[in-house]
Amino acid sequence: MNFISKQKLVEVIRISGLLACAFSASVMADNNVKQKPNVIVIYSDDISAREFPSYGSAQWSGKKGKTGSDHQYRAATPVLDQLVEEGVQIDNAWAATICSPSRAMMMTGRFAHIHKWWHNGDYGKSFTGENNNKGKTVELYQSSPKLIGHIAKEAGYATMWSGKTQMKDADLTKFGFDEGLFSAGTELEHLGKLAKNPYTDFNVVARDMTQQEKKAKQQALAKLKKKPKKQVGVGKGQMAINQVTGKEVNTFVRTTWLFKPSIALMNHPSSKTTYEWWPNTEEGKKDYSINTYGPDIELNYIFDFMDRQHAQHKPFFVYHTTHLGHGMFDFLFPESGNTWPGTPKIKWDGEKYTRVQPNITGKNGVYNTHGTVTPAGMKYHVEYLDYQIWQYLEKLKAMGIENDTILIFASDNGTSKYGKGSDDRQKGTHVPLIIYAPGVEMTKKGKQPVLASMADILPTLADIMGGNLPSDYVINGESLWPFLTTNKSKHRDWIYAYKKDLQLIRGDKVLKDGTDTWWDVENTPDDLISFDKITDWSKVSEAHRLERDQLNKVLPEFDLYHSQHDF
Repeated sequence: MNFISKQKLVEVIRISGLLACAFSASVMADNNVKQKPNVIVIYSDDISAREFPSYGSAQWSGKKGKTGSDHQYRAATPVLDQLVEEGVQIDNAWAATICSPSRAMMMTGRFAHIHKWWHNGDYGKSFTGENNNKGKTVELYQSSPKLIGHIAKEAGYATMWSGKTQMKDADLTKFGFDEGLFSAGTELEHLGKLAKNPYTDFNVVARDMTQQEKKAKQQALAKLKKKPKKQVGVGKGQMAINQVTGKEVNTFVRTTWLFKPSIALMNHPSSKTTYEWWPNTEEGKKDYSINTYGPDIELNYIFDFMDRQHAQHKPFFVYHTTHLGHGMFDFLFPESGNTWPGTPKIKWDGEKYTRVQPNITGKNGVYNTHGTVTPAGMKYHVEYLDYQIWQYLEKLKAMGIENDTILIFASDNGTSKYGKGSDDRQKGTHVPLIIYAPGVEMTKKGKQPVLASMADILPTLADIMGGNLPSDYVINGESLWPFLTTNKSKHRDWIYAYKKDLQLIRGDKVLKDGTDTWWDVENTPDDLISFDKITDWSKVSEAHRLERDQLNKVLPEFDLYHSQHDF
């Protein structure tokens, strides 16, 4: 139930497909053979739009994640700022409120009523085959067999997925990717595909408490008059332990993806099996140390993949799901309580970045970084992302394909301690979305005050790549390509998000959040969130009331949590 008719929507999809074909035909290889554009999608982790200076927020995440306006905690992003100026920034892009359903939305082009991932820890069940009785978490390739990887593969692309997966117990070979590099690849341990990673001890593990420990904890909680805090991966009668020090820590069970990372390869040419722990060569094992930084390894393998595909004159699709932005236990400073551990130091001189090689020494949880690692903070994760995007651009120039490659940058949900998991206004849903396509004659440039959804990425990729979406295959996303490349003045009439059975929706004038509160969003406040609450509809314009009524007509189509929760 859209604001436009289904017939008109079909026509928009048909026209945008023709535009994609026209683009593909216009990009020619040196030997006059038609060449499709390469595509890179960078999906950052838990970073609100407000953290990026180009979005103009007067507030951001400061010390220990507390919201403020202290400029010493403001990230500087000269490269992303340039991409916004030369490409397009969507000012009002929405994801879901938290990680897994946002990734599902982006990878499927659908909302939760179809893909069935309603919230972290709240997934629909599949009761088919061996799962007929108890059911098992529905995998995205079951509920949505046309994922972004499949679209790219069917369009003739070589495909690679690098970084975070968060696909539960899924078979990662079924997502349409030729190769994968999975940081913190503990899912593979759960699947029994690989034994425990032998290379890193930077792990938080769960272990059973002794009777003495149980008694001490009960007494401490009774004194504080608190209930024990639920820790992910820690069962009843267990405690989370820093494997390096053997001490209890107040965090969830996890394996590091930053320094001394846990990384698994899938279908890499150097591997002897489908899955293999990295490093998987004698040279790599020799170089691996506490100074090895996971985000750097992700990019190294992406660049190797790009080189190999370009040498074969094959277009490539890279899906880079970086962990940068996500909170992590700081193994270098285990007593600090840091949320965003420091990154290798970098410096921008106005034209290029330089990076300081980490020099971390020490053992048993006591380390010295010798000034080569930044302080902790969201600021430094955002800046390292900017540095990595600069690396992408430099690599594309060196390969001679900077005008033959489209780069899309986004994030999965709002920042921890501010918006992650929140259904309040758009704290959890408002994310960056930047499209950079220097070889495309785009009709839009710079900041665009339009609405877009992470569900729009899949149909946009289909248009860019010349991919095929069957006419009877339902998606909720709408391709951005017609808006970006024609005189179309508006992209969407509304954007939608979800958190379990809660629904959020907004148009250009009004927003309804998960608390069923309505907000006037016609004007954007300087912090991007302090909208005026609508308590008396007679005091807003007729256009506001009309949009409210239209949005209320949309919601029942997706309000299927209780009636169609499972697959």
